[in-house]
Amino acid sequence: MLLFSRYLLATFFRLLALSLAAFVGLYLLVDFFERIDDFLEYRASAALCVTYFLNKLPLIITQVAPLACLLATFMTLGGFTRTGELTAMHAGGISLGRVAAPLLRMGLLFSLIILAANEFIVPTTTKEARHILTTEVKGGPTVLYKQDKIWLRHKQTILNIRMARPVQQTLEGITLLSFDPDFHIRQRIEADSAVFDGHQWHGQKVITRTFDPSNGNLLTEQNQTEQTISLPVTPEDFKVPGSKRNEDLSISELKRLAKKLRREGYNSTRFEVDMHTRIAAPFACLVMVFLGIPFAIRKGRGTSLAFGIAVSVAIGAVYFILHAALLAFGYAGTFPPLVAAWGANVLFLLFGAWLFLYSEG
Repeated sequence: MLLFSRYLLATFFRLLALSLAAFVGLYLLVDFFERIDDFLEYRASAALCVTYFLNKLPLIITQVAPLACLLATFMTLGGFTRTGELTAMHAGGISLGRVAAPLLRMGLLFSLIILAANEFIVPTTTKEARHILTTEVKGGPTVLYKQDKIWLRHKQTILNIRMARPVQQTLEGITLLSFDPDFHIRQRIEADSAVFDGHQWHGQKVITRTFDPSNGNLLTEQNQTEQTISLPVTPEDFKVPGSKRNEDLSISELKRLAKKLRREGYNSTRFEVDMHTRIAAPFACLVMVFLGIPFAIRKGRGTSLAFGIAVSVAIGAVYFILHAALLAFGYAGTFPPLVAAWGANVLFLLFGAWLFLYSEG
């Protein structure tokens, strides 16, 4: 690696670390004030609060990384332009393309790292953060989502559901186990299906068995064609795979859900849009680096830290507003999922290319 590349990247990494720390710190501060009422109301321990925010960190980092890359690029090349170092590089025969190449490689590397994190790290830590807030802090039920079945433990009951259809407000393949305080089984309820009427569940083909907690022997067995069942869930509890919680699912899980819905004849548009978004979003880092290079060179001599932050936040805000608007069109079916997910990246990449060619000229 050339000496100027090492010098350039050392400056870039230093400013990237500072930018990332600043944006993550600001995000955590806002999130802390949003959650402080819950923590105080339910008297959560300090350790639980720290664990919650630690699990939120991967999601926060992936969300603010494009802004940090843009600010670091802007301040790196803007500083070089202001001090005349970039002019000296040009005088030494180093073109703008050669100056930009190391930064673009780093932007691509960060994009790939965030893509891997979105698949293997962020879904797990986000689920854990939500579990801490809803279950350990607020005392709600614990739900574990799997491919072919749903398990839920609430107080002294364990619920297994083969299939939940929240839109139709129905459940299929229900098994409810009740235990005494020593975790000895007292009752087992099985139902082929259940329908929610807005207040309670009505089970079909219900079998109720009661057991002696001391030895586990069967005491009674009843078969009912229809029976009201008390379940610690409502259809809303199963509306997890949606736009508000798509970070709970990995790219492969979104792909499987979309394929499953298409196979069963349901609308899979939302899942397809979310899947493509999870792939496209990390490459905003590369796009922001590409956009920041010509922008910094054009504005470099008037660059200051405050100006750099203001420009980075403004560009980031425009990007995220455009991205959100395109996603809305994608969810509505107006745009194909691929266009909705990648549209903002492509438009900003074209704008950056225009600035880049103008700078070269």
